[in-house]
Amino acid sequence: MSELRQIAIYGKGGIGKSTTTQNLTAGLVEKGKKVMVVGCDPKADSTRLLLGGLAQKTVLETIREEGEDVSLDLLLKEGFGGTRCVESGGPEPGVGCAGRGIITSISMLENLGAYTDDLDFVFYDVLGDVVCGGFAMPIREGKAQEIYIVASGEMMALYAANNIAKGISRYARTGGVRLGGIICNSRKVDRELDLLRAFSKELNTKLLYFVPRDNIVQRAEINKQTVIQYKPDSAQAQEYRNLAEAVINNKDLTIPTPMSQAKLEEILTEFGLMEDDYSI
Repeated sequence: MSELRQIAIYGKGGIGKSTTTQNLTAGLVEKGKKVMVVGCDPKADSTRLLLGGLAQKTVLETIREEGEDVSLDLLLKEGFGGTRCVESGGPEPGVGCAGRGIITSISMLENLGAYTDDLDFVFYDVLGDVVCGGFAMPIREGKAQEIYIVASGEMMALYAANNIAKGISRYARTGGVRLGGIICNSRKVDRELDLLRAFSKELNTKLLYFVPRDNIVQRAEINKQTVIQYKPDSAQAQEYRNLAEAVINNKDLTIPTPMSQAKLEEILTEFGLMEDDYSI
């Protein structure tokens, strides 16, 4: 029996975190890995491509309608390649803390026996760059021991990644969480690869993988599929297979060393991202 790896994926809102996670998951299940994806965003879109666009009822919705005495099959749907898909959801608008949905969901999944011995990976796809309150729960309580940050060569994506690294560093000594690396979801920014390598090195981690930008990703999304489903022979499908392989083989987990504001701005300036009107 392989050891279960529980992984949380963080990143700036809109960076393509959920898309990257689902395409990575497709690469893993294609290699025979057993994977569960727990969506930790109130928008409940972390499993949409794996489920062919099916609007999955969230854990919190189910509890509101059925009460807390529910069966696992009401919370968990099977997606592409046997992926187990769960959406934690959030409270009704304007009521309560969305982060509590994550706490409720993970506790309920544990109690109902969702974390079976045959699982190889559990991914927590977490809202934006929030590493406070309920959204920090996967790392604060040691549920996810391994973190990846999705970033790009854009200034605010790197600013968010540095903030996330601060949160990881804070919990590393108490919860045992570690940073597995940066995944670049390319925006075709000038010198992007070199920038991400320099940024990762300064953060005491590595650029795990550079996912090139390709419009086939958007076309696959329109068709409610991962790229591996939509065009399995495409170059981009192979990129996601390579990303899956990089995650499988990654043993280099570190405690990050977040940058000071001055150091971050120094790196951004070196790569031409700090203009007067882009000051952080």
